[in-house]
Parts: sequence; C-alpha cells; structure tokens
Amino acid sequence: MKILAVAALLLPVLALAAAPPVPAPPSIEARSWILVDQASGSVIAGHDVDKPVEPASLTKLMTAYAVFHALREGTLKLTTQLPVSEHAWRAEGSRSFVDVGSRVPAEVLLEGMIVQSGNDASIALAEAVAGTETTFAGLMNQYAERLGMTGSHFENATGLPDERHVVTVADMARLARAIIREFPDYYHWYSQREFTWNGITQSNRNGLLERDPSVDGMKTGMTDAAGYCLVASAKRDGMRLISIVVGTESMKAREDASLALLNYGFSFYESRRLQAGGTEMARPRIYKAPGGHAAVGLAEDLVITLPRGRADRVELKVELAPKVFAPLTALDRVGVVRAVLDGKVLAEVALQPLADVPLGGFFRRIWDTILAWFA
Repeated sequence: MKILAVAALLLPVLALAAAPPVPAPPSIEARSWILVDQASGSVIAGHDVDKPVEPASLTKLMTAYAVFHALREGTLKLTTQLPVSEHAWRAEGSRSFVDVGSRVPAEVLLEGMIVQSGNDASIALAEAVAGTETTFAGLMNQYAERLGMTGSHFENATGLPDERHVVTVADMARLARAIIREFPDYYHWYSQREFTWNGITQSNRNGLLERDPSVDGMKTGMTDAAGYCLVASAKRDGMRLISIVVGTESMKAREDASLALLNYGFSFYESRRLQAGGTEMARPRIYKAPGGHAAVGLAEDLVITLPRGRADRVELKVELAPKVFAPLTALDRVGVVRAVLDGKVLAEVALQPLADVPLGGFFRRIWDTILAWFA
C-alpha cells in the first residue's frame, strides 16, 4: 500500500507483479441476491439489489434488532418473564409452541424466534417491547430509517405476507451488518442448531450450518409469495462475508446459491485495513489553535474490499482543507482521505481532529488572524 498525502507525506510506489484475474460471479437463480463484505460494507456482487421483495421470516432480523436495543437500553431483560397473548399464540406459520396465558423468559422467546423462526415468539417479544405488534412495526421502521434502509417497510414482526411489507437485499445487508457489529454478544443464537420448549425440539432451518463450518448464521425465510430466502454469514481467515438470496425454488436451491456466492467471495476477494482509526495521519496548520497545529486522522478504521493481489497497489491520498481555524471538535471535517486503485476511488472518508481543538491564547489568535490574511 502507498500513502500519498497532499501537504502531508509521500511514499514511493512499489513495483508489483500482475494481479490474478477475477471471473464473473456465479449464476444465481433467485429474484434478487447480494454478496457483501461485513467489515467494509462493499458489495462484491449482486442482482436487483434495490428491488422491493417480500422478505418472509428474514423480517425477524429486524425484529431481533429492535429487541436487542431494548435489552441494551434496559427496558427488557433476558430473564424477564413475558406473557404470551392470544394474538401471539394464534400466530400462523412456524411456531415455538409457547402456551397462551403462560409466561416465558425473554431469552427463550429470542431462541424460539431466531433458531426456530417462531411467529408466536416474535409477536410475544414485539408486544413486550412496544405494547402491540402494530406499534412495534412502527419501531422497526424507525430503526430501518436510522440504518438507511430506504427501500424497506415493515408491517409486522413475523414476515407474514402483506403487500406493504417489503425489503431490498441491499437493505437486509445493512441490517445484517448492524446486528453483527452492534450486538456481538447476542450473535451466537444464529448458529444454535436446535431449540427445545414444551418438550418439543426443533432444528435450525439454516442447513448451511451443517454443510459449511465457516457459516455461523443468520436467518431463513419462506412463504409461497416470497419463495425460499436465506441470509448467510460466514467467516474464513478473519474475513466475514454476508450473502442474501431471495426467491429461490427450494431449501436446497437457497443453500446452494448462498454457498456459491460465499465461495466466490472468499476465493477472489480480500478485506484489507488500510488505516487504523484514531491514529495520526498528519499534523496540519490549524489557525488560532494552541501551538498552531493539531493531529488529524480517521474516526474509524478504513477497510476496503478488493480483488486478491491488488491491495499493495492501493494509494491513500490525504487532502487537507486549505485553511482550518480553531475551535474544532473531533467531529469536524478538516479534509478527506481517498483510497485509490489504478485511478479509481474505492473509498472516501472524512479526515477529522483526533481530539477537540480549543482556541489558543490571545496573542496566538491575533497572530494567526494576520497570517491567515496572507496565506
């Protein structure tokens, strides 16, 4: 990797051998599909990624995301005994076999929803968090808006058919990444192989958990309208990929398609951290700041996804703003960092102060005001 800095630093270009070729992605028989890198969010391949589709029980990823937030905020605890309403008990489709009028620990309901895809468990959790399933759906849509899921809308907590209940695979990739990134302590449920309640044991419907040891989640879905759907997440050699297929013809078809995408991504692409967040990349002139300079860098790690064998040809270009004045906060933008490969910008992120920059003393402010006039 080379780092080129405008008004900062310049490193020499490395002589490199030609990178290996990358074939086209596999042909996938599905209405829409996508393959993304968890670390960078880069789309490696996809088809109709922004097309609205019915999600079926993939919906329960958003249901879980909202419940996880309630657990984090303390409004719900895993040990809380939650009532099972008649509405939850009468839910159509897949069931966790919880009894109407009973009280069940939130943790058990989460297992029932995530592992076995129980609609009854999903509704019981929704009612516990928001009072009614309808109100909970509104909460789901608020979280979707926060995540930038602009092509998705939720009408229920289960994924049962509704013409207004749609997602895009690009949006579901954003959601899956958020769950893995924000709630690692709860992610283990997505690889749990079976769930037992009321003396009934049911297996996880994600067959890839058995077929590929690198797969450790996430969620299946199926209705007549949606077809067979699968969000799959796998980690190999420190790299995590997420595949999403919607609208395949069978359980085997959704697993074969997902595995083909994952194998393709791991075979021909790599994830590379170019710059650690919170480390100094430059110390530019900051007018009116104590000492006249301040350390700047990235708020978070800069990670890119690219074909294997090309990472050492990537340039990091640091472009500083021409005139920057204190005071500044760590959220202020003082320039930009671009990752460039063969003239193409792969990523662009803001360059920010590594700490708040206060105003300097009286004489510093006067002197820098004069200097700025002539700069």
